[in-house]
Amino acid sequence: MKRIGLIVIGDEILSGKRQDKHLAKVIELLSARGLQLSWARYLGDEREQIAAALREAFAGGDIVFSCGGIGATPDDHTRQAAALALGRELVLHPEARQRIWQRSVEMAAEKGETPDPEHPDTLRRFRMGEFPQGCEIIENPFNRIPGFSVGEVHFVPGFPVMAHPMIEALLDGRYAALHQAVATRELSLIVQGAMEAALTPLMESIEAGFPGIKVFSLPSVDHPQWGRHIELGVKGEAGSLEAAYAALKQGLAQFGATVSAEMVR
Repeated sequence: MKRIGLIVIGDEILSGKRQDKHLAKVIELLSARGLQLSWARYLGDEREQIAAALREAFAGGDIVFSCGGIGATPDDHTRQAAALALGRELVLHPEARQRIWQRSVEMAAEKGETPDPEHPDTLRRFRMGEFPQGCEIIENPFNRIPGFSVGEVHFVPGFPVMAHPMIEALLDGRYAALHQAVATRELSLIVQGAMEAALTPLMESIEAGFPGIKVFSLPSVDHPQWGRHIELGVKGEAGSLEAAYAALKQGLAQFGATVSAEMVR
């Protein structure tokens, strides 16, 4: 199974001026298709920093969704950073130009005006269709201004109302074959009266004995119901999950720890 990553770009996210809505939604879209997110990165509006991250993404082989920075204002750097990372020129994609012009015609009609392809505003809009040479466009059902794909790396706007349908269309089109009927599941329990350090050998033995299963440990010191505790569990495909969970519970019994609750996700 290919890994899937997310890049969210924008100073407004890092400054707290706007709250990120991409991470939770992408996790939701993936989970509905039996997939999961492997990693996420947040980047500011710095061209060199974005280019460095994109060089890794292009070379890494993961499926990557990049949200933000593909507009044509001075604080948008993603298109230029992608070209820089690839060592390619930015060129006006003919299909992107067609869709941007179509949008310009629609906007002019709404105002009762005649569109002008040489008007400075139209020319500025065409810049949003300047992508690294050789890329493919991603249709934008909201306003026709497309995103673009370079291999397995896909660039969409920062606006959630545009980005999320575009990502969903990629998942249900290009990546439909990756969908799994059964998503990764989690089985966990609330453990009290034990320390993580003491439980580490047990966690290591579970992962070693059940390939494909991951053990997770989420400690808490001030939970309103359970107080100091550890949520200890296993996650993975259904095949060996139950056996790994049984081994985990059996191992816990040897520590004399109290199990307060069990959970299935």
